[in-house]
Amino acid sequence: MLPSLDLENLALLGQIAVKSSTAVLLASLGEIVAERSGVLNLGLEGMLLLGALAGFAAGAATGDPATALGAAALAGAAAALLHGFFAISLGASQVLSGLALSLLGAGLAGVLGRDLLGAPGLVLGSQPIPGLAELPVLGPALFNQPLLTYLALLLAPLLWWGLGRTRAGLLVRACGENASAAYACGVPVALVRYCCTCFGGALCGLGGAFLSLSYTPGWKEGMSAGQGWIAIAMVIFALWRPLRALCGGLLFGALMAAQFSMQTGGSDWAPVWLLRALPYLLTLLVLSLGQSFSRLRKNANPPANLGQFFRPQG
Repeated sequence: MLPSLDLENLALLGQIAVKSSTAVLLASLGEIVAERSGVLNLGLEGMLLLGALAGFAAGAATGDPATALGAAALAGAAAALLHGFFAISLGASQVLSGLALSLLGAGLAGVLGRDLLGAPGLVLGSQPIPGLAELPVLGPALFNQPLLTYLALLLAPLLWWGLGRTRAGLLVRACGENASAAYACGVPVALVRYCCTCFGGALCGLGGAFLSLSYTPGWKEGMSAGQGWIAIAMVIFALWRPLRALCGGLLFGALMAAQFSMQTGGSDWAPVWLLRALPYLLTLLVLSLGQSFSRLRKNANPPANLGQFFRPQG
């Protein structure tokens, strides 16, 4: 059962909901940029884990937040670069390459992180914004969060503007919609796709760092718990639009907060394992229904050249 929804409990649930959305939101925003350029990357789960391990290891070794976040972003970008080499340069199947990256990232993180299990490390706690954090309900939910949560919330409108209102965004979308025409106009398609893929990997790495430094500080194998796959579904639900991805991320966070509330409230109508699975099951259900209705709308299709290898002619 849910606790009584007074202002204090609403503020707590709102704070948990927004915080729980961070890793999925960062990963889905990065994937939107990559896919809008024409590159499909299904390796988000592996990149989340590599970012979580790199961020935790660098933070534990140096105690410096900037170093920890930089290491996580670099790990995610490096993994995405590997995917880009096979998909963009060699023309390998982007589906197979992404799945291989997911398995490789998870396995590599598990092997390299064995000595860090249970080890103490850097913790990046909430950074309340003076004045705004004291507002009722919305204050704790939006203005008393870790730095990476603020970054994720700000990136959604920034990417919406960047992809839809700037020349750089036009070039990215051109590479995803008609790479041949973009190349004929002088756009370096491969370079654009590499940059977008690595940018998406860096955001995914930061999402992983959020898990190991802020959400559940510490390192353990499989700590992403399938959030990379949820992020991939979120991209489809969002119709490759950042603001819709923000809504989807907050939906996932709200379901996570509800699950947390039911567990702490002593709910006995379902076993613990089912309560933990509910946010994932309900999120996938809602995303599937949302995608089904979205297909009735215009402009609900993926980028025309998504997943297609481009080789310049002549």
